[in-house]
Amino acid sequence: MTKKKTLSGADIFFESLREEGVDKIFGYPGGATIKLYEKLYDVDFLEHILTRHEQGATHAADGYARVSGKVGVVLVTSGPGATNTVTGIANAYMDSIPMVVFTGQVPSPLIGNDAFQEADIVGITRPITKHNFLVKDVKDMASTIKKAFYIASTGRPGPVLVDLPKDVIAAECEYEYPKTIEIRGYKPTLKGHKNQIKKAAKIIREAKRPLLYVGGGVVMSNAAKELTEFAHKNNIPVTNTLLGLGSFPGTDPQFLGMLGMHGTYYANQAVNNCDVLIAVGARFDDRVTGKTDTFAKDAYKIHIDIDPTAIDKNVLVDLPIVGDAKIIMSGLLDELSDKPREDEWWNKIDEWRAECPLEYKRPDNQLRTQFVFEKISEKINGEAIIVSDVGQHQMWIAQYIKFNNPRSHVSSGGLGTMGFSVPAALGAAFAIKDRPIISISGDGGFQMNMQELVTAAYHKLPIKFFIMNNSFLGMVRQWQELFHAEKYSFTDLDDSNPVFTEIGTALGVESFSISKQDEVDDILNKVFAINDRPVLVEFKVAKEDLVFPMVPAGSSISDMIHKRKNPKGNK
Repeated sequence: MTKKKTLSGADIFFESLREEGVDKIFGYPGGATIKLYEKLYDVDFLEHILTRHEQGATHAADGYARVSGKVGVVLVTSGPGATNTVTGIANAYMDSIPMVVFTGQVPSPLIGNDAFQEADIVGITRPITKHNFLVKDVKDMASTIKKAFYIASTGRPGPVLVDLPKDVIAAECEYEYPKTIEIRGYKPTLKGHKNQIKKAAKIIREAKRPLLYVGGGVVMSNAAKELTEFAHKNNIPVTNTLLGLGSFPGTDPQFLGMLGMHGTYYANQAVNNCDVLIAVGARFDDRVTGKTDTFAKDAYKIHIDIDPTAIDKNVLVDLPIVGDAKIIMSGLLDELSDKPREDEWWNKIDEWRAECPLEYKRPDNQLRTQFVFEKISEKINGEAIIVSDVGQHQMWIAQYIKFNNPRSHVSSGGLGTMGFSVPAALGAAFAIKDRPIISISGDGGFQMNMQELVTAAYHKLPIKFFIMNNSFLGMVRQWQELFHAEKYSFTDLDDSNPVFTEIGTALGVESFSISKQDEVDDILNKVFAINDRPVLVEFKVAKEDLVFPMVPAGSSISDMIHKRKNPKGNK
């Protein structure tokens, strides 16, 4: 009988990560994790990326997970180190991103005594994690880490937090890593009910005006190939949520663009006029549905999702199928033969496309954000990874950049976290080496985590950091103009913004600034030729442009605003 090794908690930690195949970890050291960092000094199977803020570490792990499909891993210390991860954890939770966050904790006897750098991070994060653990005994460390990775990556993915007291890290025990894990009450359904799949196939076969409404679950389950084949085989139009972009080719004639609050007119019209709505890996969130009792109200609704709690949560559906999107789409493909769709449905969609296409006032003396994104889309030809921040530019990215591959559009969807793009792009760059990585931020969001430019510069990551500088908190300003009596309270940044090129240069990144339409091609050619280091470009864009179309909050998606009432700015 082989004698088990006796290891410290710190050694068990790294042996467990080795067993899980972890090769990247994003973090920041501190007193409660100093023993782990002592061991990390000699660890050779993974790379530790020192971010400049713990929020940056969580967003970087998030970006890494979205692009690679692996679990993102974070290591931070106790107290403020742990609480600084909260926004990143909540962001991953809302968007179903697999992540394991390890936090240091004060020694077990001091927990609850208001010790130096103590915070109840397990209690704080309970509502925003899929599960979390406080390891009380070193003997439980290996099995807890196994459970954490299993929970984070199976079923509907999500973040898991593991809190590690300092004395547990230092303690010793015999080490054995479990090969399998059983968690009572946690049995994700993968295959989907056969009779439900057969019933769905029959309804889709008989539909006159079917529509696929596709969300981020298709990306997470690696089901883009099956989804695309299914849409082509049955000649069904496709609309995406924000996080579903890339799951179906953006240049495909069957693609209607994004639906919802800032979706295309023709996508929203298709939703409201379809007779069968097939929701795959989407959760009927409020930015998609608008007023729920008018959303696709005459359609038969089929909902495919791995999370049973998402069924009937926001919108009642007629036929739920719980399971993995990839497996269920494969099952539907087996049930359905090729079916040409009647011309009447496509003719109507083409009418809507012609009636209200995406458009904006073409550049004159001002540089328009939409124009920049059209040029970027031409340049990348659907092949780059775009990491978006949050705001007006985020919606214009969804409207004007074409995504032809899954895991090529990275964005904060459910939480809408400003400051996400810069650190998330770091994670994407560590995950993928053979595709351009573009971080796009507004001037407001960029300043929230711009310290991570240092990390990009240190590692010579070939990220293109683009700042769309309109000197406003643009989306808030848009709502102030349209719905809040044009009282632009604290959204004008014109007098307080820094000189972004000087910030970039100071943080080690070569930086440029342009403000004219005829400079766009040249600057894009220049930065796309730089592939051995990061580069920053500030685009000084029109200040008062609004994102259209727009559905006012709480309205039906039929009630779209297409232009502003007064003549200024974008028409």
